[in-house]
Amino acid sequence: MAQSTAQPDTTSHPPAQRSESAPTRLADEHSRGKTTIASSVVQKIAAMAAREISGVHAMGGGVSRAFGALRERIPGAGTSSTSGVQVEVGEKQAAIDLDLVMEYGASIVDLARAVRRNVISTVERMTGLEVIEVNIEVNDIHVPEDDSGEDQPQSRVE
Repeated sequence: MAQSTAQPDTTSHPPAQRSESAPTRLADEHSRGKTTIASSVVQKIAAMAAREISGVHAMGGGVSRAFGALRERIPGAGTSSTSGVQVEVGEKQAAIDLDLVMEYGASIVDLARAVRRNVISTVERMTGLEVIEVNIEVNDIHVPEDDSGEDQPQSRVE
C-alpha cells in the first residue's frame, strides 16, 4: 500500500499542472492558435471583482467620478464600469492599479487585502494571465452623512 501513495497521483494530476501553466497557455505552441485578451476586458473584470468586496463604496478619483456622473446623464452614453481601474496587459501577465472610495469605518488594511485577493483570483481564473501586482490607492472615504445635502453647512459667501 505504500507504493500507491499520493506521489504518483500528483505527478499525473492535470489540474495542478494547468493552474501553474495557465498563463502560458495563451500563446504556447500546443494551443493551435493564439488567444489575445484586450486590456478593456481585464479592466472590467478587475473593476467588478473590486466592487464585490464589502466596504468599497465607489471606484475612481474625484475627477474620474465626476466624468462618470456626467456620462451617466447623457442619454445613450452608458455608464463606465471601469472608472478607477488602469491595467497593463502583456501576453502572460497583467498589472492592475485601482482607485477606491471606501466606506467610513472599514479597515483600510483589511479592505485593501480583500480587494487585492479577490481581484487577483478573479482575473487569473477568468483570463489565465498571471497578475503580478495590484496597486490600490484609497482616494476618499464615504461618510453616510455626505449623502444628505441638508446637513451640509451653508457657505459663508454667495
